[in-house]
Amino acid sequence: MAETSDQLITLKTINDLRLEESGNPQRYHIAAYQRGYRWSPVQVTQLLDDIREFTQRRNPQPDHFYCLQPIVLKIAKGGGYEVVDGQQRLTTLLLILRCFNEFASQKRQMASFTLDYETRPSLDAFLADPNQKDADSNIDFYHLFKAMNAIEKWFDERENEVDLIKNAFLNQTKVIWFQLSDSDNPVDAFTRLNVGKIPLTDDELIRALFLRRPVEKPKNASDLQLRIAHEWDIVEKTLQNDAFWYFLSNEPGATQNRIGFLFHLVAVFDGMSTDATHDQHPVFNHFSEKLNADDADPEMEWRRAKQMFMMLEEWYDDRTLFHIVGFLVHTGKTIGSLVKLSQGCTKDQFEKRLRDLVFKSIIGSPPEKMTRAVIQGIVSERLETLQYGRPLDNATIRSVLLLFNVATLLESKKSNLRFQFDSFKCGEWDIEHVRSVSADDLNSVSQRNEWLTEVRGYFESQDEQPDLRKKIDAFLAKPNPKSLVEEFAKLYETIVKHFDEKTEPEPDHGLANLVLLDAATNRSYKNAVFALKRQRLLSLDRAGIFVPLCTRNVFLKCYSQRVDHAMFWKESDRDAYLKAMTTTLTDFFVPKPEVVQ
Repeated sequence: MAETSDQLITLKTINDLRLEESGNPQRYHIAAYQRGYRWSPVQVTQLLDDIREFTQRRNPQPDHFYCLQPIVLKIAKGGGYEVVDGQQRLTTLLLILRCFNEFASQKRQMASFTLDYETRPSLDAFLADPNQKDADSNIDFYHLFKAMNAIEKWFDERENEVDLIKNAFLNQTKVIWFQLSDSDNPVDAFTRLNVGKIPLTDDELIRALFLRRPVEKPKNASDLQLRIAHEWDIVEKTLQNDAFWYFLSNEPGATQNRIGFLFHLVAVFDGMSTDATHDQHPVFNHFSEKLNADDADPEMEWRRAKQMFMMLEEWYDDRTLFHIVGFLVHTGKTIGSLVKLSQGCTKDQFEKRLRDLVFKSIIGSPPEKMTRAVIQGIVSERLETLQYGRPLDNATIRSVLLLFNVATLLESKKSNLRFQFDSFKCGEWDIEHVRSVSADDLNSVSQRNEWLTEVRGYFESQDEQPDLRKKIDAFLAKPNPKSLVEEFAKLYETIVKHFDEKTEPEPDHGLANLVLLDAATNRSYKNAVFALKRQRLLSLDRAGIFVPLCTRNVFLKCYSQRVDHAMFWKESDRDAYLKAMTTTLTDFFVPKPEVVQ
């Protein structure tokens, strides 16, 4: 629908809906394919509550307004407009106008628009004399009668505010007026909007603004429309690439119309308020104001949006910016704030600003002298103090582990590997202990039996430890498992001793014993020994399932200088892991010589 170039889209106040240019009441026709009026008293009073709340806002500005959902219309053959979508809202507006006239003296009453139903009794006659008898005889009148009573009751309780609310309703409440072209079929449009339950989004409304036919119809108008339509599709197709989308956003990507993200970004960059309390279509309203101005230049506005997109695409294509920007977005920074950070500087200066922002977000305020020795000392101290379980540390630990993955990928300038932000953001990730063995964690029969079953399965897969397997089978076969706590403790100690893992009261909560692990694996292998977790992670990796690089490296013991036994996680392995993390993050933060300080 938004692709037709003859369409008209604009904002109109409720006052604008009332009269024709001649001063006569505007006529709206409700065709047979439309259903009857079905708004409940709750919906009606919610609308009035919203408008009243709008009048009570702090620091009101004369150009602010309350925006309603779109109404879709087409010029009717006999005059007036055929309402394709929005007749429920339009009918409610008429009922509210009627109520204002009920409160007003004869001199202050105002003419209102009329609604003609193709297959229903005259609405004007019922509105002139609403009564219970007629309401009981017609389902449409029944709902109208209930809505009218709700409106009158609502205003009776707020008599002192009627004039204030009336002014806001007439002059500061606007609808999005979406007028179809002469060639559009209203029934087809109604089907798309209602049967498919597809609302008009900001994307579609803005597209209609750009592709509508100019009144003056300059010679190159059609060429401009075709070019914008073609480029629009290219931008949308690029945004549909999940790798690109999740680099920019943490929100789930829509299956269509992701381009609204771009227009929201441009509008915010222009200074649009992000407070949408009284505006359900703030981005559309921003561009509607620009493109309906006397000096509107659709080509220039589209060029600005395209330039913003091209800059984001350039960041995506640059492997370094891709990783740093993607990390900052994931940790809560908006693309809009990073766009502003990029203004007025070279690419190298922008990269340094980004690295400083990362440093500040997870390490602390950058020192005046960013020498390698200073940075390494600060980073080392910060990493050593982090402890899983502290509410303020958990979020930082998650960010540090993610940054370690990102910085590791950036270490090699020749590598073309990229962190999979799409896989990472679409999954659920836990902070997991590399070695988390603690008998106290297995405090139920089911947990103990599950742990033993997993260990036995590991031994069997490796074709080893037949004696331990027999002991596990014997334990699992015994009756009254609740009374076997002490016996389980002895068997447990024998097993962890085999894996060279100590039975500590609590696992090590330091960063040197933590990795990012997908929630499903973490929660099913939470108390497993290192060897079993390693087996599980490698099976995921072999199957092509995303595993963060540094998590994989830990279970392959890539950070250890000596690998005495790949199945054990020793203190020396932890020390090597933390050292590698400190070195990699230090290298990440060391400023490049060519960057102007």
